[in-house]
Amino acid sequence: MNKIKVLLIDDNQQLVDMVKEYFSSHAVIEVSDVAYNGNEGLSLLESKQYDLVLLDLIMPGMDGIKLLEECEKKKINARIVVLTSYNSPEVIRKVSGLGIKYFMLKPFELSDLESKILEYSSNEYYSNSTKKTIDMYYCNLQMAITKLLHEVGVPSHIKGYTYLREGITMMYNNPNLSSAITKEVYPEIARKYETTPSRVERAIRHAIEVSWNRANWELLEEIFGYSVDIDKSKATNSEFMVTVADKLRLEYHEYSNV
Repeated sequence: MNKIKVLLIDDNQQLVDMVKEYFSSHAVIEVSDVAYNGNEGLSLLESKQYDLVLLDLIMPGMDGIKLLEECEKKKINARIVVLTSYNSPEVIRKVSGLGIKYFMLKPFELSDLESKILEYSSNEYYSNSTKKTIDMYYCNLQMAITKLLHEVGVPSHIKGYTYLREGITMMYNNPNLSSAITKEVYPEIARKYETTPSRVERAIRHAIEVSWNRANWELLEEIFGYSVDIDKSKATNSEFMVTVADKLRLEYHEYSNV
């Protein structure tokens, strides 16, 4: 079987090293080349063929948006996945207009990146005209969740952040899960990240504790003031995820029109 040849364009040396190490002995995916800015990336795209390109937006010299514009001018037909922590709706709208099929928000799990590479390098994905709309919906929802978690003070480097994002997504898509946190939500997250439900529960509880100690109190009052007493106790895991999902459901129109 021929491997999926990937070009990674990102100036973050730590991320590059992590991605290269993760796929170093992969049976299907190969990080063939790395570029640390848009100029290097464009040069490689002009001289070589890749099955998929992983592209950061913010880089020195030629940034990711300029590279996409150059690809369009030069008619370089590449399958590109944008990896970015820059979640401005205006930027997402612009790059989606330049032919981007999918965005992954940093930080992300390498196992999730692996799944997306396998999915989006397949011909079946690109023959399905509805996929772009579905992916943009998911991306916009993830942007909204990420933005709110950052605002309430949940640090992105801890496990509970990732688990909270998963749990809120599940609650958003299926409000009935609010009564099945222990039986369905924790086990599902645990399966995805190859851990145990009890560790998921503890990690989420820790993330909320950290948030309660460092967040913007006015924002916490706005979000949780009617469901918990922020002066006396933090939100429970269930209260936190349900309340955030409800808030996003009410306000999601701000992101859904990207």
